[in-house]
Amino acid sequence: MKNILIIEDDSALTAGLCRALASDECRSAGCHCLREARKLLQSNFYDLVVLDVNLPDGNGFDFLQEIKRSYTTPVILLTANDLETDIVTGLELGAEDYITKPFSLAVLRARVNAALRRKNTERAASSYLSEHYFFDFDKMEFFCDNERAELSKTEQKLLRLLVENAEITLSRDRLIDSIWTDGAEYVDENALSVTIKRLRDKLKAQEHIKTVYGIGYVWKKDANK
Repeated sequence: MKNILIIEDDSALTAGLCRALASDECRSAGCHCLREARKLLQSNFYDLVVLDVNLPDGNGFDFLQEIKRSYTTPVILLTANDLETDIVTGLELGAEDYITKPFSLAVLRARVNAALRRKNTERAASSYLSEHYFFDFDKMEFFCDNERAELSKTEQKLLRLLVENAEITLSRDRLIDSIWTDGAEYVDENALSVTIKRLRDKLKAQEHIKTVYGIGYVWKKDANK
C-alpha cells in the first residue's frame, strides 16, 4: 500500500485529490498548511508528497528544501504559477515533477504513478519494503505500519543483516562477528540477545525475527510461517 500526502490550502481541492488518487494500492492524506505537514511527515511514512507552492504559513519552495534535507520522499509541486522560472526553480531544488493548475486528473494520476515507479527502482538496493515495514538503511529511516521507529546503530546493523538474508538462518557467531567489528576481543554473548529483544519490541517483529534454537536467528517474510 502506497501512502501519498497532499499539502494544499484549498480544502475542496485537497478532498478531490485524495479521492482521485485513492485506490486499492494507494492511500491519500491531506493537510492545508506546513505546520500540519511537518507533524504528519515526522510521524508517518509517505511514498510521495504533492505540494502546493503557495500556502498560508510558508513557501512551498522552502518546504521542498526542508523535505529534501530530512527525507527521501519524492515531491511533485502543484501550483498556479506557470512561469518558466518557477518551474526551473522547483526542479532544480529537487522536485520530482511540476504540475500547473488547471490540470487533468488523468495526467496527475499518470505522473504520480510514474514518480512512484521511479522511487521503487531507486529504493531496491538499500531498502526493504513489505506490507507492514519500510526500512531505508541509507537514510536510517525505519517504519512499522507507517509509524517511525528509532533504532540504535547496533540495531540497524542487526536488522540489515537479517533482512538482507531473509529466510536464511544466521548463526549467533556470524551475527556477533558482523555487528561488533570495533576490534574488541570479547563481546558478551548476552549483548546479541538483548539487541534482538529490543529490535523485536521496537518493530513489533516477534513473528518476523524468529529464534532457531541452538543456531541463531532468521527474518521470516511471512509472519504466519
